Parts: sequence; C-alpha cells; structure tokens
Amino acid sequence: MTFQKLAIPGLETSQESTLNGLLKTLDDKYKRNHLRSCYYDGKHAVRAVGTIIPPQYYKLGIVLGWSAKAVDVLARRCNLDGFVWPDGDLASLGLPEVMESNRLGAEINSAIVQALQHGASFLINTQGAEGEPKSLIHIKDAKNATGEWDPRRRVLKNLVSVNERDDKGQPISLVLYLPDLTLSIDKADGKWTVVPSEHAWGVPAEPLVYKYRTARPFGSSRISRPVMSLQDQATRTVIRMEAHNDVYTIPDLWMLGADEAIFKNADGTQKASWQVVMGRIKAIPDDDEATAGNERADVKQFPASSPEPHIASLKQQAQLFSGETSIPISSLGVSDMSNPTSADSYIASREDLIAEAEGTTDDFGPTLGRTITRALAIQNGETEIPREWATIAAKWRSPIYLSRAAAADAGSKQLSAAPWLADTEVGLELLGLSEQQIARAMADRRRAAGRQVIASLTPAADANTV
Repeated sequence: MTFQKLAIPGLETSQESTLNGLLKTLDDKYKRNHLRSCYYDGKHAVRAVGTIIPPQYYKLGIVLGWSAKAVDVLARRCNLDGFVWPDGDLASLGLPEVMESNRLGAEINSAIVQALQHGASFLINTQGAEGEPKSLIHIKDAKNATGEWDPRRRVLKNLVSVNERDDKGQPISLVLYLPDLTLSIDKADGKWTVVPSEHAWGVPAEPLVYKYRTARPFGSSRISRPVMSLQDQATRTVIRMEAHNDVYTIPDLWMLGADEAIFKNADGTQKASWQVVMGRIKAIPDDDEATAGNERADVKQFPASSPEPHIASLKQQAQLFSGETSIPISSLGVSDMSNPTSADSYIASREDLIAEAEGTTDDFGPTLGRTITRALAIQNGETEIPREWATIAAKWRSPIYLSRAAAADAGSKQLSAAPWLADTEVGLELLGLSEQQIARAMADRRRAAGRQVIASLTPAADANTV
C-alpha cells in the first residue's frame, strides 16, 4: 500500500491538509503494524538463514504462537467487570441498554487485544442514525485509525477512521473527526461526497493506550522488537529440529563388500532413498565372486543423533521470552516443570504478570470512563457531560485468580472487621459472588422486606375494619 494524496471537493484547505497528514501517518505506520498483526495471527514465517538447513524446511511455513500468547495471557487478566457510580444509579441512565446494544463487553476485549498488539486502539462515540441504537461506540485498531495528540489538554486534536479500502488498499470510505465537527467522506463511481455533522463533543474519541509515556502518547506494542527477534530465533530452532527428525534420527549405516543389487528393484532400477532406509535389510547375500576375505558384507552403524541440543536451545529461548514478556515459561509449552501446588506459590510465580496487568488496567480505566460517560450523555440527549457524572469509573476484575473458597474466606475476614458491609453490595462482592448473584440476592432481599411490611400492616388493617 502506497500513500496517495487525496483531493476531495467540499473540504476546506485546512481540513484536506489535516486529512492527508493523518493518512500519511497511517501509511507510514502501516507496515510495522501489519507485521505485528502477522506475528499475532501466526502468518509470519522466518526467512532462511545460512545454507546448513535445506531450503524446503523453510518452505513448510513453520511458525510459533508465542507473540499471540504474550498478548492474550495479559489481555485475559485485564477483564472489565462493568462500571460503577458511587453517587448514583447507572441503570437509570441507560447503561444496560448501552452495554447490550454495543456488545460492549466483547468490544472492549477486542480493543484491549488490539491495543496490546499495536500500542493503541481507538474508542469512538457516535450518535446512531434511524434504526440504530441511540448511542454507539466503535472500536478501531491502529491500522485503520490515527490522530494527533494534544499534550496540554490530554485529548485528541483530530482523528481519521478508515472504514473501507479498494483492492489497491486506498481508502474509499472514511470519517474525519474534528473539534465539534464530523465529516463522513465516501467515494462512489469515482466521485467523492462529504457529509458534515456538527455536535458538541469536541473530538468524540479516546485512545486506549498500552504503556503510555509523554514521549510516546500512543504507547508501545506488546509485540516489541525483542519479542519478535526471540520468536524468530525459537522458530529457527524448531525448523532445525524438524530437519533433524528427518535426517539424523535414522541411524547411519555403511557396508563393506556388499552387492549393489540389494539397493535395486527387480527391474534393475535404483530404489528410492526412503525405500533403502525403511526397508530394514535383514540379510545380505554373500558375493562368491569377491576377492578372498571379502565374500561376506560387513555392516557397521553410527548411532542416531539426539535432538537434545535443539530442545535445550529452545528452552533457553523460552526463558528469555518469558523474561521479556513476564509470562510464565510453562505457558510457552516447553517447560517440564510442575505447576505450583499452593496458592501463594502460584501467585508468586506470576507476580510480574499480575503487576503488569494491574498497571495496564490503571492506564485503561480513565479512557473507558470518559468513553462511557460520553455514551450515556448521548443516550440521554445531553449536550454536555453533567458534573456529577465525574465519579463514573470502570470496574476491573482482580488479575489474581482465586478459587471461590479462597475469595469467600478472605471476604469473611474483611466483613468481620466491618460487619455493616455485609448489608451492602460491596460486602457481597467481597464474599466472591458474581454480578448476577448479587443482583438476585438484593432483589430477593427487597421482596422479602416488602412482604414483611405487608405482613405488619395486615393486622392493623383488620383491627380498623372491626
């Protein structure tokens, strides 16, 4: 894909300049972002290096899934449980409808995976058209969206989102988001059309950034250069093992004084190499015409070569990969170590990964909070986000996996220190109950309280009638 500057009638000069600048940035970054996607999807095969390994083994397309594992293991510990509002009721604002109509749970999981792949993904708020949900949230990866960052206000100055490309990779449907203005740009029958839409939300998009730094406001990819290099090294090791299995695991034999007829077919043609190797020759006839002392063939053997050096090399590369990504070496499939048996040892073995997940969700939280409050404002027909909504925040599941028994035991100890928490939803969370279980428990409690009120009023009503 090669960048081509667009000339679109209907756009102001400054708007067209901004659009082409963003598309140029998108094109400049596309190659590396696409490469990381290939590593994640298992579509990147290493190139042949050196002449020792026959080239046909590189043509097998042998790949490893370590890069995907580095992304997915962390992503699976960054689980959004929902949103909380200590100062109000989110259900009254229509949060369940926004979550359901946007399939937000799955969409956020996708956004997290894409952010870990490329360093950033983008969450875009839009108002639904006729026949669509009232408030929409779209997810875009870094291959199809980019913007300029305002370091002073910590918001996007603008954003371009590519929705469709032609067979040459050039955009034919895109949206340019500017402050309080959205421009939908489409190409049909060789002609461009621009549809403007004014609103009061500035640039209604937020970057979901992994490893945000002031020098890199769009973060860094989890599939870093060291990660790609280590995966390539490990893949070459696996290729060498594949060649080893074909060549060196079959014992080498040599024969002295044998008649060449044993290596030929009945018609006199030479047998294929695999037939000779797999034929398992049990007997070799004597050669009566041989010189004295050489009538009987002498067969000797080199022992088969062990693949252990390759396995040791792969384990070392797995250890380096584990250190680079903070995922346990057992997750890479090359460790023969047994899993930790106690909860404390299990947590200790994943301490780096847990710390990484906690830091990642801390960085993701504000972005999701701003996105959902903007979505709720659009849902409720607001022209700005009410000040009291500032306490709406994302709620994350703990990155530490605990059994229900362990969670309940820890929760009961905390409730013993503050018994009044037992009558709140927070207390039920501490006991390890799920959101559905908490909702059912609170509903049952309200119904039981209602029945008690009715029961207490019935005798008084009967007394009044008498």
